[in-house]
This record gives sequence, C-alpha cells and structure tokens, in this order.
Amino acid sequence: MLETTVVVIGGGATGIGTFRDLCMRGVSTILLEQGGLAHGTSSRFHGLLHSGGRYAFGDIESARECIEENRIVRRIGRQCVEETEGFFVLTDEDDPAYVDKWVEACGKAGIETRELDVDEARRLEPNLSPRIRRVFRVPDSCVDGFRLVLHNAMSAKRYGGRMFTYHEVSAIHSHNGNISGVTAQNRLTGEQVEIACTCVINAAGSWSGRIAALAGLDVAVSPDRGTLLVFNHRFTSRVINRLHPSSDGDIFVPHGSITILGTTSAPTERPDDTTPTTEEVLRLLNLGEPLFPDVRNYRILRAFAGTRPLYTPGNAAGRQASRGFHVVDHAKQGLAGMVSVFGGKLTTYRLMAERVCDTVCAKLHVTTPCRTAEEPLVKAPEKSVLALAAKHFPVSGLKIMADRLGDELNDVLDAAKNIPENPLLCECEMVSLAEIEYVAQNAATHSLTDIRLRTRLGMGTCQGTFCSLRAVAALTEHNVSLDLPPADNMRRFLQERWGGLRPALWGVQAREIELGRAVYAGVLNLDGAAHEQIC
Repeated sequence: MLETTVVVIGGGATGIGTFRDLCMRGVSTILLEQGGLAHGTSSRFHGLLHSGGRYAFGDIESARECIEENRIVRRIGRQCVEETEGFFVLTDEDDPAYVDKWVEACGKAGIETRELDVDEARRLEPNLSPRIRRVFRVPDSCVDGFRLVLHNAMSAKRYGGRMFTYHEVSAIHSHNGNISGVTAQNRLTGEQVEIACTCVINAAGSWSGRIAALAGLDVAVSPDRGTLLVFNHRFTSRVINRLHPSSDGDIFVPHGSITILGTTSAPTERPDDTTPTTEEVLRLLNLGEPLFPDVRNYRILRAFAGTRPLYTPGNAAGRQASRGFHVVDHAKQGLAGMVSVFGGKLTTYRLMAERVCDTVCAKLHVTTPCRTAEEPLVKAPEKSVLALAAKHFPVSGLKIMADRLGDELNDVLDAAKNIPENPLLCECEMVSLAEIEYVAQNAATHSLTDIRLRTRLGMGTCQGTFCSLRAVAALTEHNVSLDLPPADNMRRFLQERWGGLRPALWGVQAREIELGRAVYAGVLNLDGAAHEQIC
C-alpha cells in the first residue's frame, strides 16, 4: 500500500495545477489520472487565454478572474503562450446597442479595450469581412493546453510529486466520516493500487460527478459538449471574437500554423462524448461566415469535440450555466477530507488550484503560502544550451522544440548526440527522432497517442499519414518498444485521427484520406480488419 497526505484525482489543468501547488507547499501528494495527462477537456478546447472580454457583460466576476489570471499565466507559462492579442468585432448581424454596455463592463472588470478604425483593423487582418462595423482591441492570447499541463507536471515533479497515469479511481474509502484512502486500477494491466491518505481532491472535470458518487456524494456538475474546427492554415494572426453575448461559433483562435473555430454548447450525459458530427461542422461554418466570409473555401484539417464541466444547480444548462468555478468542502455533507473543485476555464486553472489548496491546507494546518503565481513553470534555457542544440536540431524549429521540452531539453539534447543527423519525423510540428525516442522511453508512454500528446506528432497537415509510419519504423529500428506491436499501434493512432477527419470529409481532405488509404491499405498491405479501421 502507498501512503500520502493528499490524493488529487484528475490530470487536466485544474488537477495538475492543484498538484503543483500542494507540492510547492511541501504537502505529500499523489495525482491519479484515468488516461494520459491532458487527455480530457484541457486538450479539447479552442486554446484561448481569455482576456475576460467574453464574460464582461453578464459575469463580471469571471471576467475579472480571467484578466488577472491571463497576466499571471503569460508570466509563469511563457513557453505555453503566444501573445497574439485579440479583436472583438461587431458584424452587420450583431446588435450595435450591445457595444456601449460591453465597453462599460470591460472597464469595470479591469480589461483594457481600445477601438480601432475598421480600415486599420482590416489592414492588420485582411481576411476579415468587409462588412464589419466596429472593432475593439483586447489582451486575449493563445495557450497550448497540452504544454501547460505538462510543464505544471514538470514543476510538481521537481518538488517531489508522484503521478500515476492510466489509473482509474474505483473506490474512495472513509472511516467514521473521515477520508482514509482510495483504490485505483491500472487500466493497462488491471493491477489495483491502494493508497492511504487523509484528503482527496476531486478535480476530475466532467467526470467529477462520477468521482463524488464513489464517495456517496452528489455535486451539481453536468458535462456540456462543444465541437470545434481546425483549419490547416493561419488566416488570422489575432484571436477574433464576435462582439455580442457569448454564443456558438463566435471565436477564431490562431495556433502555430493553424486556426481553430469554436465552439458549440449542448448538454450531454457522457463526459467522454467527444465525437463530432458533420451537422456540427456545417453549422460552425455558417456561424463563422460573418467574420470570415471565405471560411468555406479554407481547408478543414479536422473537427474535434470535448466536454466542459458546468456547475448546474437549479437545472441551469448550456450558455445559461455559470462559467465560474466552485470549491466544495464535503465536510458539510458529512465526509471530512473530501473537497471538490469544478467549473471554471483553463485560463483560471491556477486560481482554482490556489483556492482549493488554501481550503485543504487550512485543514492540514499547513501555513506555507501559495507561490504558483510567482515561480515560472519551467526555466528558460541558457544561451549555451540553445547554441549546442542548434548543432543537433533544425534551427528553424529550435525555439518551438525548446519551448515544448521545458525541463527535458537537456535530456533530449543528450539523446540527440547519439543519433546521426537526428532526422525530422514530423515536419509539420518540427519533431525529431531524438525527441520521439526520448518520450517513447518514458514510463508514462504506452502508445503513439501518448507521444502525440507530448510532442504534437501527427497534429499537422498530414494528420499522421507520413509521420506515424516514420515514427513506428524509427522506434522499431532503434529497439524502442511500446505496449502494442508496431502495426497495431499505428492502426490505433490513425483510427484516432480518422475520428476527426470523418465529419469534414470533402474537397482536399477527401483526397488526403484517399492518399492515406493508398499508403496503409495498399502499399503496406494491411489486412482487411486494418483496412476497415482506418477507412
């Protein structure tokens, strides 16, 4: 049996932020995650680091939290953020009477807004509709959810934190009304792990209702499903928001070389309801046209969906449900040592973690203050290290690679020294053999999908058509094994990619999938079962 003081359940942004905070305060903590890190909501959103402008009119408290945390995350997570700024744009389909109310609300929330001349705005973003009427500049930014979670985990590890991925909590134990431990099952081996603890933090996002039920508790959390589109080029350099009350399909967010349009909102019974539909794709295109009239002519790279954990007391749902976050101490319900945190947004993950850790530390009589707003997640690499890395990695992708690797840069650099030429296996995301081989050898890596979440392998234009084969072949050649045989691992990886390709299978994307079929079902002579899987 393992022993610790606190068990954190959930390896998304809120859970990993809580994990980091506790470890930095010197509290012995174990984190349990049913999949890989960031496999849930934290990797299935539009990547917007909110300025708060979206919530200023109608939810000023959330707006204030967003702008304050926006500044903090840009400071501590510099390698995870691109400071693009944002535009709020009034189209000819939006109510002009909303503008003054919105500007006033932004001022009260502390969000800086500045109106631009429409011609100037279209000079900066020439693909915007010529029919837009007003434009305001706000401090929105873009954030890589995968990387943010990973860098928080790196920080927690430096302070002694222990993580168990692919471990699903099956029981929460108590004695005389006090938490005494948890049981988790390794989803890959079936092995059960018993952990004795005095406190459990439920940070499981859309799954938090199910976790609470294991302890005999009920929390008013409902998963809400959102679908998003990824386009294969960056047709805007800034986050573009519709200047109207928060609604579906009214945000365009640039990320690296691509652009994301989001999102929809629909209640669902399942926290893992993440399969997008063609109807949702077409609806999002309709909603996006007032901002970018040529959006239907842009190639859709894929569609994806995620669920957000909404606080729904009184049966509130969808856009009517609060976007704020809530910390619940279940001692009031008769179970001391059990605390849940739910709701909120990725932008406020650190604040959510601080609030829940303050609650738990007060119970544990820990007086160490929170330092997560001051200390960077990872240190910036020294110039001498970057100069050495330039000898082993493509110079054009050096910054991307260094930002992604964080604490692991030196280890990957050591690996690269032993690989002649260190070839790129994924040109779209600038991922080299050394990085893939290093990640594949990590104890938490079991599949190509795990490698994807760490490196972005297969997330570019080809969607794994070329790089998945290269990666499997290179790992096999270098005697680095994963849980499944190479061909099976590749099939599963391509099947996951296929789930996002299928809802938008027309035009260039249809031709792309035919190329994939030719490569894998033709040239590589996969059998009939494999052919069915990827086609």
